[in-house]
Amino acid sequence: MNRDSFSLLLNFLAVSLSATALISTYWCVGTQKVPKPTCTQMRMTDCTIPLSVEDDANSSVGDSGYNWETGDDRFTFRSFHTGIWISCEENITGTGEKCRSFIDLTPSTQQGILWLSLVSEVLYIVLLSISFLLMGLDLCFSGNPTCGLKLNAFAAIFSVLSGLLGMVAHMMYTQVFQVTASQGPEDWRPHRWDFGWSFYLAWVSFTFCMASSVTALNIYTKTVLEFHQSQKIYKRSLKRRPEELYYFSGHTSHSISSSVEVFSNAAPNLLMGRSVADEPETADSLGDEHC
Repeated sequence: MNRDSFSLLLNFLAVSLSATALISTYWCVGTQKVPKPTCTQMRMTDCTIPLSVEDDANSSVGDSGYNWETGDDRFTFRSFHTGIWISCEENITGTGEKCRSFIDLTPSTQQGILWLSLVSEVLYIVLLSISFLLMGLDLCFSGNPTCGLKLNAFAAIFSVLSGLLGMVAHMMYTQVFQVTASQGPEDWRPHRWDFGWSFYLAWVSFTFCMASSVTALNIYTKTVLEFHQSQKIYKRSLKRRPEELYYFSGHTSHSISSSVEVFSNAAPNLLMGRSVADEPETADSLGDEHC
């Protein structure tokens, strides 16, 4: 019962973490190098002065060929975070974030792999949920070993399959993002990036999933081995009992024959009654041992 509860807890954690990672947008985080916005009356810092204004200012001082902002001074770094579905970027011209579909950002050669990763991730969560339900039913049918053993076996199979799908989905997404980071749109390509907490959460979910499947398989294997061991012991006991019955039956027949020779004329009804009375006791004892 303790192992079943532990396996159910691991499965629940795997389902929760994988669902959280799927709907989050922090699989990859980093910064993007973009041009600074134009300075306005509302924004006077971290911006670029229009060229016409600069030319007027420089001509007034007689230095029209000089520009204070050159090279990286005209660029700024904005933060972004990307999930499987959506990519969100810092809005440098206002407040909040701007989000767009990550599927639209990926190159056409990688969109099929991304869709396959999405389908695998969804199936991973579905199979984990089915395994969780089967483990819950296993606890409910703890009084019936046969039903519990079957449910435990199916739960272990679904856990293993879901773990394989989850591993494939995570690896395919990593490949798609790396290609998109190098071949994606110019206004989106990251300057620096790293994996976010959602990506690590997905792999932790995979770890819990495999731990749950291993625990379920361990419970199933242990139960089957114990069942086969008890069957062997029971068969050995059945092989010994007929020999004992044969010995006692031969001994009884010999005693009865000798009794008949000695007391052939005395109490025949008593002997017949004793032999009849012995048979139900033997049958009853055999019946009890068989159950």
